[in-house]
Amino acid sequence: MKVKKIPQRMCNGCMEMKPKKELIRIVKSPEGDVSLDLTGKKPGRGAYICKSEACLEKAFKSKRLNKNLETNIKEDIYASLKEEIDNEK
Repeated sequence: MKVKKIPQRMCNGCMEMKPKKELIRIVKSPEGDVSLDLTGKKPGRGAYICKSEACLEKAFKSKRLNKNLETNIKEDIYASLKEEIDNEK
């Protein structure tokens, strides 16, 4: 039987490769709207982050999410990310 390949993505906080299902996706739609994508299926450019506050803080301070999504991310997106991470615990 064939071994199924697990998709890997890089966290924008700790810069480690992890399985896609362990990460939260932030997506910039073709219209330019930035939102959380908990299903991982929304169309657009995506960036991933671990489900830890330390990684969120690193990504926020270094502005890696802004660079990867090629847009300026508003505070409400960071607030909803933090809330989602708190709900996971």
